[in-house]
Amino acid sequence: MRIISGKHKGRRITAPKNLPVRPTTDMSKESLFNILNNHFNFNGLKVLDLFSGTGNISYEFASRGSGPITSVDGDMGCVNFIKKTATELDLDISAIKSDVFSFLERNKTTYDIIFADPPYNLDQKEFEKVIQLIFDNELLDEEGMLIVEHSKHTKLNHMSNFSFDKHYGGSVFSFYEFESDEEEDFDEEDEG
Repeated sequence: MRIISGKHKGRRITAPKNLPVRPTTDMSKESLFNILNNHFNFNGLKVLDLFSGTGNISYEFASRGSGPITSVDGDMGCVNFIKKTATELDLDISAIKSDVFSFLERNKTTYDIIFADPPYNLDQKEFEKVIQLIFDNELLDEEGMLIVEHSKHTKLNHMSNFSFDKHYGGSVFSFYEFESDEEEDFDEEDEG
């Protein structure tokens, strides 16, 4: 895996072979960050990376000046690897070992960007629950964006706040944003 842009551009990071991960490919990662580049200035963005695995996405954000970044994964090996890499590269990343669902239920911080990359074999309902918990617990900033990476066999475009999706081979990034105020005002008038 390689960091595409920012202060560590071109830096290769080699994760231990025994981690239970499926890293986002460099090609999809590059496409994802091209999209985000049109919406955000990365400097100082508060980012939450769920099911963070090797920390691939966290390093990319941090290299571009984002931080603080919180990486959450249930595997201690992944968490230790992220901590070690963040220290070596002096990146503003905190790695937390936790079940993602428990973390989302108890967390009270809001983030500018939340990226979730659950295992592709996770049940459809579990994918939906991740999205639901983030919006129900108000973890996303009003101007923020949630991105969920999933396989093309999982359909998530029916969920509330769905904005658009992008397909890369067998992978899909689904993007979620709050609707603009104008649409919300219109809905309220409609009910009255």
